[in-house]
Amino acid sequence: MIRHLVLFKLNEGVRRDEPRVEAGVRAFQELGGVIPELTFWECAWNISDRPIAYDFAINSAVEDLDALKRYVEHPAHQAAAGQWREFATWVVADYEF
Repeated sequence: MIRHLVLFKLNEGVRRDEPRVEAGVRAFQELGGVIPELTFWECAWNISDRPIAYDFAINSAVEDLDALKRYVEHPAHQAAAGQWREFATWVVADYEF
C-alpha cells in the first residue's frame, strides 16, 4: 500500500470562505467516491494556527505505484488540482506502508 499525503497552503490574501476555495474543497471531497484506485480518502481543513502549519490536507491510500499513477492522471483529480493551482501551493509525500 502507498500513503499519499498532500498539504496545501493558501496563497497570501486568499480566504477559506471564497467561492473558488469552497469549490476546490468540494472537488477534493468528491474524489473519494469517484476514483476507483483510492482505497482510503479523507481531506479537511487544518485546525492548527501555528505559523508553520499548512491550511488543508489530503490523506489517502492506493494499492501500488501503478494505482498512484492512475489516480494522479485521472481527469477528476486533474480538474480538482487545477482549481487549487489558482489559489494555493502544496507539498506531497508518498510512502509505502
